[in-house]
Amino acid sequence: GGHIVTGHIDGVGRITEKRRNDNAVLITLAAPAAVMKYIVPKGSVAIDGISLTVVEHSAAGFTVSLIPHTAAATTLGFKQAGDSVNLETDIIGKYVAKMLQGEPEAEPTAGKGGLTRGFLAEHGF
Repeated sequence: GGHIVTGHIDGVGRITEKRRNDNAVLITLAAPAAVMKYIVPKGSVAIDGISLTVVEHSAAGFTVSLIPHTAAATTLGFKQAGDSVNLETDIIGKYVAKMLQGEPEAEPTAGKGGLTRGFLAEHGF
């Protein structure tokens, strides 16, 4: 599982709650609006470089679930409410959002292979 993690931080979040749920640890975080716009239920987010699944979200924050191995084998298991963490949202989600916004960009000139944005769009990319 997991998602593509680039290591480029999108923002800093703060742990607002940490609680047990059976054998899992649920961590709720507050995050900046610039990060929250890319947080979706069952989507992926990297917290301190650890790829996790969003189990709940609201306008101001989100919750992830740590399995016992992740809680024991990473520094995230030792973090507490009030601690800051680095957040990275899904790069594919950011690309999709950018494409849907229709940001004007200069069409790159075709290289030797004739590959352009128009060619890619025409062929389903």
